[in-house]
Amino acid sequence: MEFQHVPVLFDEVMESLNIQPDGIYVDGTVGGGGHSSGICSRLSAKGTLIAVDRDTAALEAASARLADYECTRKFIHANYSDTEAIAEAAGSKVNGILLDLGVSSFQLDNAERGFSYMHDAPMDMRMNEDDVLTAYDVVNGYSEKELTRIIREYGEEKWATRIAQFIVNARAASPIRSTGELTEIIKAAIPAKARRTGPHPAKRTFQAIRIEVNDELGHLREAVEKLPDLLNSGGRIAIITFHSLEDRIVKTEFERRLNPCTCPKEFPVCVCGKVADVRKVTRKPLIPSEEEIGNNPRARSAKLRVLEKI
Repeated sequence: MEFQHVPVLFDEVMESLNIQPDGIYVDGTVGGGGHSSGICSRLSAKGTLIAVDRDTAALEAASARLADYECTRKFIHANYSDTEAIAEAAGSKVNGILLDLGVSSFQLDNAERGFSYMHDAPMDMRMNEDDVLTAYDVVNGYSEKELTRIIREYGEEKWATRIAQFIVNARAASPIRSTGELTEIIKAAIPAKARRTGPHPAKRTFQAIRIEVNDELGHLREAVEKLPDLLNSGGRIAIITFHSLEDRIVKTEFERRLNPCTCPKEFPVCVCGKVADVRKVTRKPLIPSEEEIGNNPRARSAKLRVLEKI
């Protein structure tokens, strides 16, 4: 299956990164190389792209897609939170970093990966096939209390308690082995009236399990805290989020970086001496146009936040 992923907010990302032809740029979620192709097209032979992904299929696809560009290209099989590996590949400070946190169309549409409630497949959901934890382990091994927590917190699902109960009851008879089985259990747990409106009834639960399997929020927190340290003065970090949990983490970490003072609020003046080493590039997050959403509905919830290193 061909690795395809329509790059969201493409023009906004290219403008926000303020790409210098001889610079070093990191795409921490290279996917099929959509955003990276835009970066490479703006780099000279002296420029460098460092393409990072935890999915080997993504790296293979990106390597093929970017083969004809003249800039130096380095491909790293790692998580974007592995700042040591990224720094080692760069060999110096970098001019820009991009994280596109969306799950790729390839991952969603490739039934074998088990990401989608639209296909019946073994429950996997690992972005890195070398990882141990799978969706099968979560669904069949977590306690009812743990399932309720992750479905409520990571899926923001109001029916989390019922869904967890139905999962535990179903697996008591036999293990839940496929995404199709899980989807039907979720549908049964949600009252018919509630299923008639809003997104697909399994969407939030599948999101929650995927986040748990890949520790997405943990890696994101670590990355947003550490990645700005890799930037040159004037370098920028741009992050595209797709749901409120991701965006909350990025917003909170960006604000902490913008306002690093740790003095008690009652102190009349700052005595800790901590000052911001970044500035906001845009006051509010950038969002897709109606035209882009019409062409790519998966862009609907995207938000782009950008910081610049001082």
